[in-house]
Parts: sequence; structure tokens; C-alpha cells
Amino acid sequence: MTRLATIVRRLVSTSIGLLLAASLTLPAAAEEIRIGYQKSSTLTALLKANGELEKALAPLGLTVSWHEFTSGLPLLEAINIGSIDFGADVADTVPIFAQAAGAKLAYVAEEAASPSAQAILLPQSSTIGTLGDLRGKKVAVTKGAGSHYLLLVALAKAGLSFKDIKPAYLTPADGRAAFVSNNVDAWVAWDPFLTSALHQSNGRILADGSNGLASYKRYYLASAAYADRRGDALNVIFAKLAETGKWVKSNPKEAATLLAGLWGIDAATVEEANSHRSYQLGPVTVPGLSEQQRIADAFFAEGLIPVKLDTGAVNIWVPKGS
Repeated sequence: MTRLATIVRRLVSTSIGLLLAASLTLPAAAEEIRIGYQKSSTLTALLKANGELEKALAPLGLTVSWHEFTSGLPLLEAINIGSIDFGADVADTVPIFAQAAGAKLAYVAEEAASPSAQAILLPQSSTIGTLGDLRGKKVAVTKGAGSHYLLLVALAKAGLSFKDIKPAYLTPADGRAAFVSNNVDAWVAWDPFLTSALHQSNGRILADGSNGLASYKRYYLASAAYADRRGDALNVIFAKLAETGKWVKSNPKEAATLLAGLWGIDAATVEEANSHRSYQLGPVTVPGLSEQQRIADAFFAEGLIPVKLDTGAVNIWVPKGS
């Protein structure tokens, strides 16, 4: 071997060694977790604003992208088709529709019951006095939302069904616009839209979910595949949500001030709306899903879902230490 060949061989060997060493020290490309939320997703909105979730997930090599949805059904559909990994709280009814559609989702966490955080609202000038007076009236409601179930069971309590009213399926924003402009006779809404509309219109509540009518839990879900693959990430998210829920209830005025800026609603209204929500985060259990079965049975009876469901036959992710 010539001297030149020897030098070239040494150079090549050295270069390969340096490249291998460099590859071992390069940081791995960060993975993105895609989080969906709604305007009413209070705890998630606060985490998005303060950046605490990004900090907590960074050690796991995760970055966060945020995706806002107008209601829960499109959010869960996005999880099902793989464009979102984790979804912030949706009303108890929404997973029922997703389960009926065969969506591959996993329950991750629940917020404890908040029955007064949704209600049937009436304009100030309304002559409606009882639930029975809704017969023949035009009622705005968001299809698939918790308010949908509240309206259904409230009508049943009065001996009525959806066939006895004129339902107007509207998003929260459109429902509010129709309500304040007196284009509907009633509107079924949830907080913060509920309290804000009451203050703006000087309207009144015909019925909320109290007295066993509708407990109104909210659920956090992920794709079943993501829950299987990244339980470490879900443990971090669960812990941060639980921590934020406790902070909101312990610091109502500070939380209201922060959310007022995010929602464009005055702080006093936000504080009142937050008082209606439990914000108590906990793991999901099959016994805890008992009202989900009642919701599913009621929706099936009304023809709102095409199949009869066993709401306990679902994927439930269990946080570490539970």
C-alpha cells in the first residue's frame, strides 16, 4: 500500500468515526402532540396561555400544537381520523355519538359533575313558565352537546319529546345570536356562554341539570392508539390538568381575570360561570360512566344514534398511581 493510500484510508476512517460520534450526540427530533380544545375548555385554555404544559412535556421530547374546535363532535372526529392526538373536555354526550360511530377512542379523565353549568334559557320577555310550555316552541341547542341531553330529559320530565318542539341545531355562537335577537323561544347552553348570555339579555333560567336531571360531566379523550403508545405523555397532561383545576377553584378572581382576556368576557361573569363548574379532575371508571348508559339509551330511543350501546365497553386509560 502506498503512503498516499494509507493517508486516505486513515482520513476516511477518522471521518466515519467522527460522523458516528456526532450522530450519537445529536438530540432526537422532537415529537409533536396535537391537542384539540373548545372555547369552553377552561383548564386547557389556561395551560395553553401559561405555557406550563409545553414545559412539562419537553423532557419527554414532545412539543405541543393547539387546535380549536367550535364543538365537541368535530373534535372527537379529528381524534378518530388521526389529525388530533388528545382532546380537551367535551360534554358527556359527545363520546356517546363517537362510540356509536365506531370511533377508536380512549377515556383519559373526567371532570366531576357540574349540573348547574348548563341550562335552558328564556328571554326576559318570555311568557313560558314551565317545561310543558315549550310545546310547539323553537328551541336552539347544539347537536350532540351536553345541553342536547339536558333538553331531552327536561322535555321527558314534562311529558314531551323532541317531536313536540321545533329544535334549531346551532353552534354556541349562532345559538347565542339567535337567543339575544329573539329568533328562538329558548336556548339550551353551557358555561361560559350560559352566564354571559344571561347577563347580556337579562334572561332567566327555566331549568338546569340540578335535582338529578343531568349531572353534566366533561371528559378528556385520546385516540386509543395514542393512549397505548404515549401513556407517559398522558400522565403529564393528567397531572397538569388536575393541578390547574385545583388552582382555578382556589384562586377564583385571578383565574377569572386571566380567562376574561382569553374569552373576551368580563371577569365578574367568568368568575360566576366558573363557580358552576367543579373542575375536579379524576380518573374514569366503568361505574362512573353509569349516566353515560342512560344518555345512550335515551338517544337510541329517540333515534339520535343508530345502535344500542354498552357504554362500559370502551377503552379507559388509567393514570399512573391510580
